[in-house]
Amino acid sequence: MDIGNMNMYTSYITNQASTEKTKESLNLKNDYASATDDELMDACKQFEAYFLEQVFKEMMKTIPKSDEGGSNATLVDYFKDNMIQEIASQSTENNSLGLAQMLYDQMKVTYQNE
Repeated sequence: MDIGNMNMYTSYITNQASTEKTKESLNLKNDYASATDDELMDACKQFEAYFLEQVFKEMMKTIPKSDEGGSNATLVDYFKDNMIQEIASQSTENNSLGLAQMLYDQMKVTYQNE
């Protein structure tokens, strides 16, 4: 086995282990049938906030980058990411899109029929 194949194999094993650890740490539940209304709405709001965050980040990519920031560019990016997360969370709390409510209504119908 040459070194290239060994590195690819090691990378595969590392990725598999990382995926398993992530699944365990998240303790994902696929069944929301036993979830309370508050838990269900919270999950829907988290999804909407994540969706908005991704939309905002893609929108930020369309803005031409300037040379401002220099050595502080990493710090600026960190605060920009935090700002985007906060705006997405606040937008979700203010029902700006209504996506969370639509998801919640659909999930209630789906899980009540089971």
